Amino acid sequence: MKIPRLKLGRRLTSGDYIYNFFATITGLTIFNIQFFKQAFVPPYEIGEIKKHMDELGVKTFGIVSVTGFIIGLVLAMQSQPVLARFGASDFLPGMVALSVVRELGPVITALIFAGRVSSGIGAELGSMRVTEQIDAMEVSAVNPFKYLVVTRVIATTMILPVLSVYVIIIAILGGYLAVIITESMNFTYYVDAVLRSIEFGDFIPGVAKTFVFGYLVGIVGSYKGFTAEGGTEGVGRASTTSVVLSSLLILIFDMILVKLSLWLWPTLE
Repeated sequence: MKIPRLKLGRRLTSGDYIYNFFATITGLTIFNIQFFKQAFVPPYEIGEIKKHMDELGVKTFGIVSVTGFIIGLVLAMQSQPVLARFGASDFLPGMVALSVVRELGPVITALIFAGRVSSGIGAELGSMRVTEQIDAMEVSAVNPFKYLVVTRVIATTMILPVLSVYVIIIAILGGYLAVIITESMNFTYYVDAVLRSIEFGDFIPGVAKTFVFGYLVGIVGSYKGFTAEGGTEGVGRASTTSVVLSSLLILIFDMILVKLSLWLWPTLE
């Protein structure tokens, strides 16, 4: 099935925008079907997957480290006066831990990941499309979809949960820094309070949904880049729209997955 082309230009009508909206949904659906058709068929390109996990994931550790630390620090600093007003300062470690584990850690990591990775995939594949490198691969009897798209999507799906767990740990440590600035609380007590507040049902849903977020980042960036057109302007458009669309889908799917996790784990309510 052919992926529908978007209407481009400087003077688009409201009808053109509506057409582009449904064309994007249709194109993404076809792209997802194509992915699942080819993802489980050999060869599996393990070397390419490992390379992309390093390029797209490991090199993101720096920015997510800073982000995670600031999340925990700011959350604890903002919450401490409110809890102190009600004489509940002892609940601060547990509140920070639950907020980061359940929601803030996975979602903000996914959004940072989308900003860096989805735009990069869109720009890289888009430049390959407009310079006809993808067409050359097809002529050379190489499956460009499997080599370029499947490997990147698998890499983003596998690496984002690792980044999310790392950010959760860093954010909890950042919260401790805020606590020792405002409270006389030792590290042992802080860690013990964090561990007492987190249960299995808190950790698993938060990390599990990052597999979905990682998949969304990879598939959207690949789709926008793989279908780019219009020369260098099209490459820029693919990069920008990849970030916007993947971030929007992350927030939408987060809303759905939160409700699903509350249904599967009623103890979270």
